[in-house]
Amino acid sequence: MNTMLRKSVLAIAGLTVAGGLAAGPLNHTTTDTTTNTTTTVAQATKPDTTTLIPHGVQGNQSHIDLNDEQIANTKAIIAATKKTGMDERAAVVSIATALQESKLENLGHLGDRNDHDSQGLFQQRPSSGWGTVEQITDPEYSTTAFLKGLQQVDGWQNMPLTEAAQTVQVSAYPFHYAQWEQQAADLVTEHWNS
Repeated sequence: MNTMLRKSVLAIAGLTVAGGLAAGPLNHTTTDTTTNTTTTVAQATKPDTTTLIPHGVQGNQSHIDLNDEQIANTKAIIAATKKTGMDERAAVVSIATALQESKLENLGHLGDRNDHDSQGLFQQRPSSGWGTVEQITDPEYSTTAFLKGLQQVDGWQNMPLTEAAQTVQVSAYPFHYAQWEQQAADLVTEHWNS
């Protein structure tokens, strides 16, 4: 097949041509022959790493294998982030914070012993005004509470992750959030569109 004909066929099929090679479908188009209608659905794209980690990772990175509960909590954080209208970077900050605070385990909901009265994914404290134990052990509520705090941090989008998280959390270990940025970004990339 000559190059001109090949490019025409690929263009009709919805494939992009770069350097003479098909890069893959950008959209999926279907035609219903019974009603003679054509539907084009945009393909979901994964978040861009430069958006997720705009400052590059800081320091050595930690990584843990996640079980089903931790994956479910990751998805709950992403869902709550989307529900508040915040972007993928907010999800990265949230997940990295929860990785540091609880390893993405909803601590306290099974009578776990925690630091002071800290509860849930973000180790929020009822005595500090984060909500009731029932509220802050609910992943959607605790994520939304964290994100509301993050929204109050002027310029959080332009801060290194650890500074943004620390401003909300006021941790005794302010630089520990940075170690989870790469895994948090990987999790957002994997689960943002799932």
